[in-house]
Amino acid sequence: QVQLVESGGGLVQAGGSLRLSCAASGRTFSRNAMGWFRRAPGKEREFVAAISWSSGSTYYTDSVKGRFTISRDNAKNTVYLQMNSLKPEDTAVYYCAQDRQLYGVVHTTEAFYDYWGQGTQVTVSS
Repeated sequence: QVQLVESGGGLVQAGGSLRLSCAASGRTFSRNAMGWFRRAPGKEREFVAAISWSSGSTYYTDSVKGRFTISRDNAKNTVYLQMNSLKPEDTAVYYCAQDRQLYGVVHTTEAFYDYWGQGTQVTVSS
């Protein structure tokens, strides 16, 4: 069983920064790609960013490119999402998720992820 626990959310003004963390326990973390998703009020959950097991590949949705950076520390079983230049439209509950494939490629669709955290709220005020 895998447990994912997000932290680092909060209230920030537009233009500000936040760093989300997701600590994993259980299944070997270092062999699985990790992803961040978000659900804004009244909207479907959407892909934000993903990173391969080795950190060799990263992928971002267009709306966060150049502002968000995903990274991981396999020694600490933790994945991060550095969010800069935040906008009100970034307001959402952010979830981390673990890809089901071992040593697989980066995926952007939820179907490839089998473990999810409980989410952390990010609110960006204008």
